[in-house]
Amino acid sequence: MEILAIIPARGGSKGIKRKNLKPILDKPLVAYTIEASLKSKYITRTIVSSEDEEILEVSKKYGAEILKRPQELAQDTTKTAPVMLDVIDKLENQGYKADYIVLLQPTCPLRDEEYIDSAFEYYFEAQKKGYDSCFSAFSSGYTHAKWRILHDDKLEALYDFRTRPRRQEIEQHYKMITENGAFYALQWDTMKKTKDFIGYNPIAYITPKVIDIDTIEDFERVEEIIRNR
Repeated sequence: MEILAIIPARGGSKGIKRKNLKPILDKPLVAYTIEASLKSKYITRTIVSSEDEEILEVSKKYGAEILKRPQELAQDTTKTAPVMLDVIDKLENQGYKADYIVLLQPTCPLRDEEYIDSAFEYYFEAQKKGYDSCFSAFSSGYTHAKWRILHDDKLEALYDFRTRPRRQEIEQHYKMITENGAFYALQWDTMKKTKDFIGYNPIAYITPKVIDIDTIEDFERVEEIIRNR
């Protein structure tokens, strides 16, 4: 079984400058995800995609394969799926095809190889029931009263409020979850069809909340957790 891990690591960052290279203790941020991928018992190939030469050099130093990303896929508005498709299209042109693809974002350094392997095992079992992809998430609790406020203050319901359940029925109907950014896996062919890293019938691997680094405070929290391990 061939499993390709794609780690997208752009050089630019609006929130924290050079975030993917910012050190946590003795290693740059991107290194934690590379090491977790290389230690996984399921992942067979690890590629870092970046337009940034320094990130590519550091990634290679920590054992990842590297693939230069075109500048047009390294903008502030660039989404992750086109970056992954760029990788798999280039690999297909080289005659390579994996069974599965896993997206490992470098902003989740606390996600280790045990987390990855456990998520894969959960996904493999779920496939027997017809699920075609898996992403990691944390539970946001039970609720039915979710609305979204649009830019013009208009309200949009995120549930069918005209069939509002009784309080006693909430747990049966609405369990809210939030993607935590740590793990997304699907078959190669599924991603080619959907053009996305979540398939047509996904299942969530629910775990306690994982820190997805976005602020300096997140860096400080993660550093303290790693220091005390």
